[in-house]
Amino acid sequence: MEEPAFDMEALADELHELVPGFSGLHAIEKFNTGQSNPTYRVEADSGKYVLRAKPPGTLLKSAHQVDREYRVMQALADNNVPVPKVHGLSGEHSAIGRMYFVMELVEGRIFWDPALPGMTAEERAAIYDGMNDVLARLHRVDPEAAGLADFGRSGNYFARQIRRWSEQYLATKTDDLPDMDRLMDWLWEHLPDDDGRVSIVHGDFRLDNMIFSAHGETVLALIDWELSTLGHPLADLSYQCMQWRLPHASGFRGLGGLDLTELGIPSEEDYVARYSERSGIAVDNWPFCLAFSFFKLAAILQGVYKRSLDGNASNPERANEIGKAVPLLASMASEVISGKA
Repeated sequence: MEEPAFDMEALADELHELVPGFSGLHAIEKFNTGQSNPTYRVEADSGKYVLRAKPPGTLLKSAHQVDREYRVMQALADNNVPVPKVHGLSGEHSAIGRMYFVMELVEGRIFWDPALPGMTAEERAAIYDGMNDVLARLHRVDPEAAGLADFGRSGNYFARQIRRWSEQYLATKTDDLPDMDRLMDWLWEHLPDDDGRVSIVHGDFRLDNMIFSAHGETVLALIDWELSTLGHPLADLSYQCMQWRLPHASGFRGLGGLDLTELGIPSEEDYVARYSERSGIAVDNWPFCLAFSFFKLAAILQGVYKRSLDGNASNPERANEIGKAVPLLASMASEVISGKA
């Protein structure tokens, strides 16, 4: 669905009130990446900004909560986690007809290929280590001290997440996938007891949701906090570690089939061990965590695919491509739970 043109005069007036020091709106242009919340580059006399909004149209319940993204980034700004500085949050009835927030524009590099072509083995190792460090730092933040004690529900995080993504998968289901049906049953049957471990979790922690410095391995900003909540830290870790298993020769651009030693990229086992050392968190129930992460990603992509069929995707062409990946993810999860992977 094509988005309506913005009323630039009304938006300029609103941004002047919403963003400290804002003046002289020149242009607003949508970034062509991303599947979830439409994101725009804003240029003004006062500087360059990023505006992130809810998508237009009918939305799934609990999805696209940009106010939660705003809140968590605001809270983490003083907690040793690299996030963009946020400037202001609109209401639901804004100048563009939906809720949005404005944050600083962080200039740097985003890596879309986890194999990091064109880099040395030492550079790749440093980038992966930087990523590992950010994840451990995030999970060491005390939610209560950060003002986020109520950012998620109490109780078993995995149970809540399995219920949420099962409901959203079934609400957007377009084809019968026996592997997904078996996976949902298996996750409930093998649900571990709640161990009381609670961290701020990003929910979509991966390489291309980070902005790195123009030179070097420094992570300048961890972005796309739409799925953040309070939960189990191993959900974040296992979600990222799917990348080691997903095929490189696919739309996922995973690390599967690559010579990691030659590339200088740590093995999944070494990456997990380094995270555990940094965070102080023991890694257990790993097959369950991985199976859960494959399921969650499959459910997310099914929703993207359904929105593309409904004409409401942020990037329709890409949405159609990744919708076809849902059976692959379900199959890979089946291999994990059967002990074949």
